Amino acid sequence: MLDRSDAPAQPYDIVVPTAGRPSLQRLLDALATGDGVPPRALILVDDRPAGSGPLAATVPDGISARVEVLFGGGRGPAAARNIGWRAARAQWVVFLDDDVVPAVDWRARLQHDLRALGPRDAASQGRIRVPLREGRRATDWERNVAGLERARWVTADMVIRRAALRAVGGFDERFPRAYREDADLALRLRAAGFGLRLGDRETLHPVPPADRWVSVRKQAGNADDALMAALHG
Repeated sequence: MLDRSDAPAQPYDIVVPTAGRPSLQRLLDALATGDGVPPRALILVDDRPAGSGPLAATVPDGISARVEVLFGGGRGPAAARNIGWRAARAQWVVFLDDDVVPAVDWRARLQHDLRALGPRDAASQGRIRVPLREGRRATDWERNVAGLERARWVTADMVIRRAALRAVGGFDERFPRAYREDADLALRLRAAGFGLRLGDRETLHPVPPADRWVSVRKQAGNADDALMAALHG
């Protein structure tokens, strides 16, 4: 589909589930810069346990006309994203993780990606780039994160039509971790007859700090693989 730069801007809301990591401020600062239409609303879903106190981040002036901070209750990113998109009002809902960095031209390229979608297309994924250190072999954790560059339908940067989310019931909250909940949603969207596309916008996903046991803890995702097999074969 040809891109029509003179077409009206597509309104969108941004939903960010957050565990309160310091990287949240870096994300907010990146969203506030660059060319392109800003979001109509920025919805932060605080997914820390109750009593954690306010988020240690400041939303830059002018990033959005409407900013909301909602409480997720520590039930995981699937539940937090459901809270966020159900509070959204725009036709399109952009999901971003709290540790990504949108490129300077991200907002402008988002509009390009939205104009390229057809009436039965439900979603567009951003291109994820994971910068790795040069001059040495990547660690197991760095290789794990770098896998996002090849992953399909990851919600580190994914814009989804709000009507499509309503049609399939949103994210399955039986997935308690940031693992497989996005692939499950993509499969259900496709089963409902919607298309999913890869966009041109680019988002950096720096490797977050982690201790030596992070790969061991990641094995908990095997339980989510069992649920995926039970749901989708």
